Amino acid sequence: MAFPGVEELTNIIQPVARRHGMDVDAVRVVKAGAKSQVVVSVDSDSHPTLDELEVLSNELSDLFDAKEDAQDLNFGAGYRLEVTTPGVDLPLTETRHWRRNRGRRIEVDGAAFRIGALNNEGTFVVLISAGAQAVHVRAVSDLHGAVVEIEFNTPPAGELELVEKSFDQASELAVDGEVDK
Repeated sequence: MAFPGVEELTNIIQPVARRHGMDVDAVRVVKAGAKSQVVVSVDSDSHPTLDELEVLSNELSDLFDAKEDAQDLNFGAGYRLEVTTPGVDLPLTETRHWRRNRGRRIEVDGAAFRIGALNNEGTFVVLISAGAQAVHVRAVSDLHGAVVEIEFNTPPAGELELVEKSFDQASELAVDGEVDK
């Protein structure tokens, strides 16, 4: 039996993560003999704490060990398990990424925006132009490569006020020609 692949491990990890209220964002396997590594990236609406990550890591480690003892998995010379959260450099690709980062500043298409509300279907998002406080509504599917920017200053009050508006309230303020919902 070969070292388990990403799909096999993801299928094992997902139910455990869900029990802890987390989503699996990515699983990465680096095979390197005795230094093989399994990296699991998880997130949740409340952003997991270090204690929660430790609990999940211990549970996954015990599960992997039990599956290896039962010869359902074979990690060969061994592995190192790392359970982490996605970094800020992770592109926003899923509706849940946009929802979880509401209020944060992003860069997309060379411009800076603050993420506002999503529509009920999660297909459109309100974006507030940084500084200008102009409101735009864009299809999530059109926003490729958007990443969260790290901020050290408190966001402008006007931007935060727009972030708090519902999707419908903010859509009414969208600049001409930007609403294509």
